Amino acid sequence: MARQIIAMGGGVLAADTGDFKLEAYIVSASGAARPRVCYVATASGDDPAHVARFYEAYGRLDARLGTLPFFRRTPADLRAALFEFDVVHVGGGNTRSMLAVWRDWGFDVVLREAYERGILLCGSSAGAICWFETGVTDSIAGDLTPMNCLGFLAGSNCPHYDGEKDRRPSYQRMVREGRIANGFACDDGVGLHFVDEKLARIVSARENARAYRVERTSDGVGETPLDVLQL
Repeated sequence: MARQIIAMGGGVLAADTGDFKLEAYIVSASGAARPRVCYVATASGDDPAHVARFYEAYGRLDARLGTLPFFRRTPADLRAALFEFDVVHVGGGNTRSMLAVWRDWGFDVVLREAYERGILLCGSSAGAICWFETGVTDSIAGDLTPMNCLGFLAGSNCPHYDGEKDRRPSYQRMVREGRIANGFACDDGVGLHFVDEKLARIVSARENARAYRVERTSDGVGETPLDVLQL
């Protein structure tokens, strides 16, 4: 089966960012008639409000839903628990803490196995940058910083490109200074859909929302708008 990742800029699981069009796209992309979708809310500390938003959003779609907790009783066999699902949706929050927890449990290895088995991986914000080699994060108080992530996808990612005022200048500065690899930036409500590690399409749940290729150039940094399919 094809390996799929859908990395989204932000604002997912909320009605005001495209009325759940991205969630519907994810369900369709899974290829399952009634997909089983697992929400992993580690980045928010399994915040019940985040979990409730997941159930509200995907509950509007023809999908079967579940969660995988790390801050209450966690399944002893993570492989068995995760491999029951067709889609893994990773929520936003503190990426650095999320990856530390995952690595302690060996869940990063389980996710790689799930990816190779054809389970669709997706998420926004922390749930987007985690799949790349590097990402722009606000996990640490103060200025935005680059951080190493899982590396399922090459290059870097920056979410919230139009949703937070410091994202665009910070990402461009990091790329220009060589502190982070060339990569992709996404406005809120925009998803990068990778198939077998190649960018297959870019989808948007918001009018005029975009994605960009950001690369270091001989005279600084270049930002190239990419073609987007409006959902």
